[in-house]
Amino acid sequence: MSQDEWESLCDGCGRCCLHKLEDEDKGDLYYTNVACRLLDLKTCRCKHYPERETLVSDCICLKPSNMKDFHWLPPTCAYRLLNEGKELPKWHPLLSNNQESIHTSGISVRDFAIEEAEGLDLEDYIIDLPESDLTDID
Repeated sequence: MSQDEWESLCDGCGRCCLHKLEDEDKGDLYYTNVACRLLDLKTCRCKHYPERETLVSDCICLKPSNMKDFHWLPPTCAYRLLNEGKELPKWHPLLSNNQESIHTSGISVRDFAIEEAEGLDLEDYIIDLPESDLTDID
């Protein structure tokens, strides 16, 4: 797979750019509605994609070689789905031929994410993403 093909797998939902908290004892992952400061909340795309790893110290660059580390990606993520041998959902822009389908499907963070700000206690911004929202990929 070429780099361009790899990059095209991103559906632009922005869920991977939400801050997450992990219970170190149980390994449970909790999503917040607080987005990385580089996420454009209208487009759900990184405002500084080529420089993201330099600008945000804990930004993780997704590569085929680190697929085993993708457990934190949402179950709707194309990278995770393909790694698990699953099909892309029909709302994925590669199948719908529509970059807005991720937003009209309700999968993107466009309608609920807030901007990162200094002094936020992320524990106060934990959100409950119902399982059906994350796994309903038909």
